[in-house]
This record gives sequence, C-alpha cells and structure tokens, in this order.
Amino acid sequence: MADARTHKLTPCKPVELAAFPTTSDPYWSDSRDAAEDAFRALRKRFIELQRRFYAAHEQKLLVVLQAMDAGGKDGAIRNITRGANPQGVRVESFKAPSSADLARDYLWRVHKAVPPTGHITIFNRSHYGDVLVVRVENLVPEDQWQQRYDQINDFERMLSETGTHILKFYLHISNDEQRRRLQSRADEPDKNWKLVPADLEKRAQWDDYQVAYQDALARCTTDWAPWYVIPADQKWYRNLAIMQVIVDRLETIDPQYPPSKFDVSGLIIP
Repeated sequence: MADARTHKLTPCKPVELAAFPTTSDPYWSDSRDAAEDAFRALRKRFIELQRRFYAAHEQKLLVVLQAMDAGGKDGAIRNITRGANPQGVRVESFKAPSSADLARDYLWRVHKAVPPTGHITIFNRSHYGDVLVVRVENLVPEDQWQQRYDQINDFERMLSETGTHILKFYLHISNDEQRRRLQSRADEPDKNWKLVPADLEKRAQWDDYQVAYQDALARCTTDWAPWYVIPADQKWYRNLAIMQVIVDRLETIDPQYPPSKFDVSGLIIP
C-alpha cells in the first residue's frame, strides 16, 4: 500500500501548489480496483477504531477538509463515514457567517463546533475561510487577515493541548478537473442544483485562491495540526489517502473499550 503520509507538509516550508501532483501517478502503481479494495479494508478498520474511540470517551479527533469548489469534500465525507456509528461522528459545514457570527470574533462559531470527548468531527470548510475567502474577496483589511494565521495556530495548539487530535486535508484538484466537474453539474439535470453563480465567479479567481491556499498551508502547518495535500483528481485515490491518514492516527491513539462498571462474570439476564 502507498504511504499516504508522504502527503504531509513540513512546518515552516514554503508551499508551491503547482509542484504538487493532482493525480495518484507518483504514489500508486497498482490498479484502481486494488486501491478500492485497500480503501474498503481501511474503512472496516476505521469503523472498529471509531467504535472504540467513542466508547473510551477520552480524546477527540477533528478532521478539516478544504478544497476549491468541486474539490470533492462531500464525496470524501460520504465514503469515509459510511458504516460508522453516527452517535460518534458528525459533520459541521461553514458557509457565510450569520449576523450573530459577525457580531463576535471569527473563531466563535468554529469553537462551538469542535468535537466533544469521544467524538470525531469533520469540518466541511472551516475557520480557514477567514484567511481564504476574506482575503480574495477583500472582506476585511489585510492587517486583519494577516494576523489570523498566528491566531489560528494558537487556537489549534490549545485544542491539541486539551485532547483534540487535528488532521487537515487540502483536496488538490487541477484546473481542468474542476472545469470538468462544474460542466457535469451544468449538463446533468440531477446535478444542476449544485451549480451556483458563485462557483463560476470563484473559478475566475482560481489563481488568487491558489496563492491564498499556499500561504494558509505554509503558515498553518504545525506539528500539532499538520496539513496534508491530497491528490484529488481521482476520487478513488483521494478516499484512500485520507482514510489511511485517519486510520494511522487512530491506530496511534489505540483507543480501548472501557472495563465494565460492575462484575458481569456469570451474569444471567432473567
């Protein structure tokens, strides 16, 4: 099996996204069928580890997914969480902030959504919108979004130091693959609802968003909250790479079922 940890970024190292592959070619030499078999085996292991993680009720796991539009966040979430205990896994999505959100600091709504003990929470978009969208769209002055990189690092360090494991994935698709996916949304009636004018506007800002992502990835890759740049043109490899990193972390945590609260040896339920 390919070592998906090779997608992990190094702290304090510049990021040039154009140098990162968007396909599996450098990482996976076997067939797609073999990758999908490997993914199913990892998902089976994930389901077992997630049940133990929830039962142990000792730590938390936060998974952050970011991508350009049509990057595959929803599909990755569907495939990864299928079969997991829904009591212990939840998804939080972050769209435009409400008036209540805007009346508070930009991390307020994010902090409310972090996982409680024993839970795995997946962020579909995240607090990184506050150094991505706000930057490209000029929603706040530069001096405000510039200071947010350090604030985000401090926020994530605090979460880590209080029992939250953090894994952050940037789903890296090519400009051509985004075009194909957006075109399919226009061509296929059952996908029309997914396409909104803002998708086309942001596509026209592709280069600006790539620069913003490069800065966010480079400045917010830390030992306690690493970023992984996942080749995402091929959905089957994207799923495999993300799942392998998550399972690796859960294996390291090694959650165990807690002992019974009372002696059940010889117990016969009437």
